[in-house]
Amino acid sequence: MKSFKLFSLEVVEDDTSVEVPLEDGLILNKEDDRSTWLMEAYTDLSLYDYFKNIFEQKRDIIVEAVITKKENAPAYFQTTISSLTKFEKHISVLFEGHLRRNKSDYSELLLENLLQKGLSGQALLNEFKEKMKSKPKLKVKNT
Repeated sequence: MKSFKLFSLEVVEDDTSVEVPLEDGLILNKEDDRSTWLMEAYTDLSLYDYFKNIFEQKRDIIVEAVITKKENAPAYFQTTISSLTKFEKHISVLFEGHLRRNKSDYSELLLENLLQKGLSGQALLNEFKEKMKSKPKLKVKNT
């Protein structure tokens, strides 16, 4: 198993997303034969009802995770919530899932987004280079 610091986390649902303000977070690559990842988000109590609803419905959700440091490209995971623990002022949300490789590479998502905006040629190249440096949030379809 390999463990990493979870720098930021966002739940992506269709055309909306919910940024999860992390008090602390950890992500583990279980390195098992199913390529399973575990993520624990220790976050604000105000998100308890939101996550409880997802947990009770046993819904799959996509999360966008930035691992170790802000400059790293986000990774997208297809997950379910394994457990939800309520504390006095915080909650712990444990996600279990798999890295999404289809359409999940940030550069591919960014390029698709820029093409949808009608960019081409040198304008496309310039915008792509600038966005690869600044790493803006991108929306991913939950498929």
